[in-house]
Amino acid sequence: MDDVALLVCTNLPDAQSAHALARDLLERRLAACVNILPGVRSAYRWQGGIEEASETSLMIKTTQLRYAALEQAIAAAHPYEVPEIIAMPIVAGLPAYLGWLAQETNGNGDAHH
Repeated sequence: MDDVALLVCTNLPDAQSAHALARDLLERRLAACVNILPGVRSAYRWQGGIEEASETSLMIKTTQLRYAALEQAIAAAHPYEVPEIIAMPIVAGLPAYLGWLAQETNGNGDAHH
């Protein structure tokens, strides 16, 4: 497979915005699967201080070919000034799953998961 599978993570301030973003990414085939993890407690440095917030995390499965469009879609819909958008390569996985992931993000997938 020439295209690299990616796991992209971002956090949203609430479940409603997280679900809306996840659905949009799936409908646009920018992601094959999005795990929505509510009730995440984040602590981070921001503007010289330490902040804490309740957030909903998204674990997005996509490919390198779709990353630029995915990043743009997340940034456009995200309410944060500087949203966390990080991508990690998936270095190994069940071949059938990775094939499905690539198929579902290439614009003409018809497999069911």
